[in-house]
Amino acid sequence: MSNCNERWVKAALLWLVLLVAAPAFADSGPDGPSPYKPEQIEALVAPIALYPDSVLAQVLMASTYPLEIVHAARWVKAHPDVKGDAAVKAVQDQPWDASVKSMVAFPQILEPMYDKLDWTQKLGDAFLAQQQDVFAAVQRLRSRAKEAGNLKSNEQQQVIEEPAAGGQTSIVRIEPANPQVIYVPAYDPAVVYGAWGYPAYPPYYWPPYPAYYPGYYPGAALATGFAWGIGLAAAGAIFSDCNSCWGGGDININSDRARNVDRNFDSSKLKNGGERGGRWQHDAGHRQGVAYRDNATRDKFAGSSGADRRSQYRGRGGEGGNRVATADRGGAGNRASVADRSAGGVGNRGSAGNVNRVNNGNRASYGGGGYSGGRDGAFSGVGGGGGASQRNFDRGSRSMQGSGFSRPSGGGMRGGGGGRGGRR
Repeated sequence: MSNCNERWVKAALLWLVLLVAAPAFADSGPDGPSPYKPEQIEALVAPIALYPDSVLAQVLMASTYPLEIVHAARWVKAHPDVKGDAAVKAVQDQPWDASVKSMVAFPQILEPMYDKLDWTQKLGDAFLAQQQDVFAAVQRLRSRAKEAGNLKSNEQQQVIEEPAAGGQTSIVRIEPANPQVIYVPAYDPAVVYGAWGYPAYPPYYWPPYPAYYPGYYPGAALATGFAWGIGLAAAGAIFSDCNSCWGGGDININSDRARNVDRNFDSSKLKNGGERGGRWQHDAGHRQGVAYRDNATRDKFAGSSGADRRSQYRGRGGEGGNRVATADRGGAGNRASVADRSAGGVGNRGSAGNVNRVNNGNRASYGGGGYSGGRDGAFSGVGGGGGASQRNFDRGSRSMQGSGFSRPSGGGMRGGGGGRGGRR
């Protein structure tokens, strides 16, 4: 390769790093991006709104720690024969949040959270900044599914409708039919909720994973809306409930049960809580440097000192100096990216529905309706050292200065939106 071409490649790789990292710095206004619209939040919660309340609560908590979701999903892939409560016990000593540890009992949820990391990031962003809006969106969708005749009690679940405070509306709760056995449904949002009313914001969707939903095969239509997998003996993984969520409150945590999941669970971090329990509160220590979406959320959770806030805003922190940059770019081209500046690769990039750029250009793609390889490679450097990262960055910077390389316009290196029939 000629010196000129080599300089161009290095400069291009540097710009790829900058494109990935830029969202951590970018704001659309003085306080960052605008709040999510109600219809956007409905699209985000559409795949999980019909989960049992306790499972839903733990998915929402875990979504605020996307990098730990990556670690947990990798653990599950490495231990496919450890299931349910046994899997939860096996990860007790992992340094993850209790909500993330609990997800190893539900691989049919954890795998989509990992494969669709853009969705996980946005769900967590919405929950941190607009918690009550998220709860309200779940209730609207449950009401629609019930009115459409697609949400009802059966041998897997108990659907309970009760008056809300003030009697103006009703609350729909979903509980396991057998508290000791938990069924997680997979469903097509375009079917179970009736006609989707927001063409600009199609619901997120992934088909059931055949390994967890026997009888389902790729491409099969969910004509009845639902697919039921195998019941899981995973009651030990549940330590939260949403009884107060629907009344304008928070997720309740049972500290004793949480210690079954995380023996070092710290109840002092709960809101209005004591030794026996309290209300969940996001722990920025488990964020591992993932940037918050807006300034207000960052300032609320990223620590009291200015240095801590700047570190979180820039996406710095975590183990080994990893940088994780995330952003919402609006519309079908929404992108969440996880960049690891380590010796494992330069600017690893996961784009919503399109392209992973791994280790100097190796490419693997995954679409809105499913996944087709390459995900592990996208995070192969997570946990690497920061020193090599800085050296790589410095070398690329010098090469860029010598090459006269200019930043491309028009988003030539960006992945656009993708989906299944308009759904994400």
